[in-house]
Amino acid sequence: MLRLGAVGVGGVMLSSAASSVGLPSVVFQAPRSPLPPVSPVPAAPRAPFGVEQRIFERARAALDAHRIYQRDFIGIADFSLPSSERRFHVVDLRNGHVESFRVAHGQGSDPNHNGFLDRFSNEFGSYATSNGAYTTGEYYHGKYGLSMKTHGRDWSNSNAEPRAIVIHNAWYAEPGVVAQHGKLGRSQGCFAFSRKDQWPVMQKLAGGRMIYADKLA
Repeated sequence: MLRLGAVGVGGVMLSSAASSVGLPSVVFQAPRSPLPPVSPVPAAPRAPFGVEQRIFERARAALDAHRIYQRDFIGIADFSLPSSERRFHVVDLRNGHVESFRVAHGQGSDPNHNGFLDRFSNEFGSYATSNGAYTTGEYYHGKYGLSMKTHGRDWSNSNAEPRAIVIHNAWYAEPGVVAQHGKLGRSQGCFAFSRKDQWPVMQKLAGGRMIYADKLA
């Protein structure tokens, strides 16, 4: 059930409960095919412009630690930044090109709904975001429309699949929410994007590619 925060001087502040409903699909679109596999390529030693160096280095280390074969595109979610910023980076490791998008974090990670992720959790019922390395799974059609499963690869996100931590779109991740409230709404821990941004993220990261989520202390 959707809950709205109290009405204050600034107006109604948005706070989406665990069962927030995504935008309805007007016309079902067939899943886009992931980009074809490529041979591993060495990751650039320096972070591309717009990506924090220390987060980038951790993501590169995770590629090797988990022996991820697909090394053309990776996703990096820098939760040091507030939800109003474009903090989910899709990095092309072959040429350093970056596309950045807004992404919501879990309500359990931001209990005061101030737009900042305060903590990670891997616990069931926490409704929090989990940190660590993920690989993308299959497409499926659920309550948010076309979505994509993820698999946690670290102890800190090992419950990602049974917790149904997925990539999906949501109304509370649309640009108008930031324009009105200065921040996105919150998910149950999923990587929730705007309807427009969901497509390039899923297409480029499909097929077992890695997403690395973390924040600087």
